[in-house]
Amino acid sequence: MARRKHLSPDLPPGIARRLPSGYQIVGDIAVISLPDELRDYDNLIASAILSRHGNVRTVLNRRPIPRGDFRVPEIRVIAGEGTTTTTCREFGFSYRLDLSRVFYSSRLASERQRIAGLVRPGENVLVPFAGVGPFVVPIAARGATVTAIENNPASVRFLRENLERNHVAKNVTVVDGDFYEVAGSLWPGYDRAVLPAPYRRDDALPVGSRLVKGGGTIHMYTFGKSGAGNELSRKYEDLGFGVKRIRRCGNVAPGICRYALDLVKITEYPEK
Repeated sequence: MARRKHLSPDLPPGIARRLPSGYQIVGDIAVISLPDELRDYDNLIASAILSRHGNVRTVLNRRPIPRGDFRVPEIRVIAGEGTTTTTCREFGFSYRLDLSRVFYSSRLASERQRIAGLVRPGENVLVPFAGVGPFVVPIAARGATVTAIENNPASVRFLRENLERNHVAKNVTVVDGDFYEVAGSLWPGYDRAVLPAPYRRDDALPVGSRLVKGGGTIHMYTFGKSGAGNELSRKYEDLGFGVKRIRRCGNVAPGICRYALDLVKITEYPEK
């Protein structure tokens, strides 16, 4: 994650102060989420990014929260070669992806590494919303057996490629389909589930919870206002989960944060 302060020396103060707090470098592509009020300064801001990162070939402006079932981001090329396909490295693993067709956030890199470090060899792990594989690959590399579910055809293609690229394909079953539709056909006895659910899709938790055995772990990702940690903890305790840990995983839009919750399945999720 590159910081706004790195660009400040190259920009007029009035513009630098209105930039988002940071931007992502994904392979050789820089991704920034600029407010509409700075659109007239696209070229100036992109030039500052290119001057700071000699390996960057393209600068993209991306809306902060992807919409739709495929989580395809709304992007616009603002400088450079114009390519949206790249290969990035994350904690020793390599991922190929097209940022115009799939969802990927480098901001969750340390969180994905943290989760992988909790997995024990031989675990059966469920990962819906698998994307191009950044949660799946390190977990499979730990010796777990992973069921990866993804319904975006472009993401599925890159997922399969990245499993081969990182030599973990033998540990992963890829399910090409919608999680909510295929969940009923899955074996309900997973040791762990990782639920990087899209924005406003907390309904992934009851579906995923039913597939995890009692005492199993669920890593749930949700969104809320800054400082909502205690409120979220009470919410999930009231739903019958043990809350082992809750942490904020950065801002995704002004006033909106992503939270990671490590939950333990104690009781069945209540039916509506």
